[in-house]
Amino acid sequence: MNDGSKTKQEGLHSLLLLSELESGEQISQREIASRLGIAVGLVNAYLKTLTIKGFVQVKAFPRNRYAYLLTPSGFAEKSRLAYQQVTYFNKLFRIARADSRHLFKQLSAEGVESVAFCGVDEFTEIVYLSLQEARLKLDGVFDNNRTEPFFGHQVLSLESGVADSSRPIIITTVRNSESLRQQLLALGVADEDVIIAAQAD
Repeated sequence: MNDGSKTKQEGLHSLLLLSELESGEQISQREIASRLGIAVGLVNAYLKTLTIKGFVQVKAFPRNRYAYLLTPSGFAEKSRLAYQQVTYFNKLFRIARADSRHLFKQLSAEGVESVAFCGVDEFTEIVYLSLQEARLKLDGVFDNNRTEPFFGHQVLSLESGVADSSRPIIITTVRNSESLRQQLLALGVADEDVIIAAQAD
């Protein structure tokens, strides 16, 4: 992940964390981590940084319970980060649409009739729109962290999906694309059959 992607990811984590704290309810760092899907240590590090910057105040309660309160500058920072993320995702949408259109047009020209998706998030939905335009078939959807269907397609684990799916496999998330690529290769998928739809910048 380059510095720009890292900064955007940190901004997103900070925004999500500030949003979780907005109500001022008593909550543990473990609960916050579970809600956001990130490590407890990362939550702790973000909270320390936000507190030092004056965006969050900590109020202690018995039994290791805490209320994390947003300060006025914390609410302002939340609004700033929200605007920043909207701008970023608008840019990501345009890039994703252009990249995926080009990719599926190229695959179609090569005679490919169906693909599988690996990794499901909001980016995947954008790629799916381009797939529909290209009239290619979605043969499978894999994600180890999701169970609910994706546009009517059952979401399988990577291991199950690789065993049943056709090729190529399109990695359709920008958050952990290289990690997913390595997992697919470890499951025996050929390198030329793994395509990353787009890279975050």
